[in-house]
Amino acid sequence: MDETRFNTPGEQRKIDSIAADILKNVRINRSFILWMGFLSTVLVLCLAAYVIQLREGLGVTGMRDFTSWGMYIANFVFFVATSLVGMLISSVLGLIGYQWVKPISRIAEIIAIAFAAVAGLVIISDMGRPDRLPYVFMYGRVQSPILWDVTVVTTYFVLSLLLWFFPMVPDLAISKSRLEGRPAFLVKAYDILSFRWEHHEVQYRIMKQAIRILLILIIPTAFAIHTVTSWLFAVTPRTGWDSTIFGPYFISGAFVSGTAALIIAIYFFRVNYKLQKYLTDDTFDKIARVLVLVSIVYFYFNLNEFLVPGYKLKTGDAIHLRELFTGHYAPLFWTIQLGGLIIPVILLLFKKMRRPLPMLIISLFVLCGAWLKRYIIVVPPQAHPNLPIQNVPVEWVIYKPTLIEIAVTVASIILVLIIITILSKLFPVIPIWEMAEEENEKDKPFDKQ
Repeated sequence: MDETRFNTPGEQRKIDSIAADILKNVRINRSFILWMGFLSTVLVLCLAAYVIQLREGLGVTGMRDFTSWGMYIANFVFFVATSLVGMLISSVLGLIGYQWVKPISRIAEIIAIAFAAVAGLVIISDMGRPDRLPYVFMYGRVQSPILWDVTVVTTYFVLSLLLWFFPMVPDLAISKSRLEGRPAFLVKAYDILSFRWEHHEVQYRIMKQAIRILLILIIPTAFAIHTVTSWLFAVTPRTGWDSTIFGPYFISGAFVSGTAALIIAIYFFRVNYKLQKYLTDDTFDKIARVLVLVSIVYFYFNLNEFLVPGYKLKTGDAIHLRELFTGHYAPLFWTIQLGGLIIPVILLLFKKMRRPLPMLIISLFVLCGAWLKRYIIVVPPQAHPNLPIQNVPVEWVIYKPTLIEIAVTVASIILVLIIITILSKLFPVIPIWEMAEEENEKDKPFDKQ
């Protein structure tokens, strides 16, 4: 018989205590039903707007011949970016060996799954003929970055799903006998998905090897997913997109938006799920330092992205930069740079600002700024095409999102919230067995040798 874990009375008491703390939120209660009812109602209303778009065509949006990519593509880039937080926390920081990421790694993977899953649907909302989507797979050309994008997004979603599920199998085995009062389907699901896990050391050894392989595989996949997304812009000669640094520029921005989304989620679970014991003030302090680091890197690429063309000041670049710095988009541009990047970094240098509530407020500004940043990347470069604009209505020249576009965009955000809600309400958001292992390590006597 293989050696098993958590078989001593002391270890069992730790498991019981941790499981009780975390599983108390795994239930379908009144608040869950009301929240899901609210989200579902808003989703249905927003999907009605998409039905109108499907029936009438993309003419109901603000997109025209000149600005053919609008809010939908900005939203797609934002969703792909935010999904990279799973790789940043679980793979990069996890493989380095930072133990403080253990309580938040599963939350990061839930965010990655939700945003990566909905990113594909956002692209469909931008298609005038979504019935032709299968053609991408049937007749896709290897030379097309669009095919690359579909491939890496799908691969990243699958890897994120596996990285969320594999470490949770021991928790399902621990939890299936502790679900008194829960629906029968949930108990049955735990029993099936635990795959008869018996906490043998060989099981843990195989699982950790599999997880390590996934953690390594997801790093190049995550870099590819946003690099390829950046190439959708960078391979064109359009001013504002014609850049050789769009790949690292997009990836560094992804880490910023993903980290901000994670901080917001951690605060929500800490307060509403009463998990202060596991999502501590120290956790917020450390994740704030990560946000500062990735924001500084992102600021560096922002500086490069504008300083180099500003120094050469070719005709197209001069027009584009003038619109951003002092023209039509200047208020939005400077609000993003100051409110969504520079000021948050300065504030986070102070320890008092790295506490949970200030972190929540700062992260909300950073996340909103991250979305608007994608809008600034997508829309303004299309406002000044190389060919002259003649004899067209003014609404063809100046892009303004319509109510239909806003509603469909809100629908995608609602879908993300629904996925996060379901995964976090039906399954443990904190890894039980890893927390128990950490408690056992703390209780071991210090070996001076």
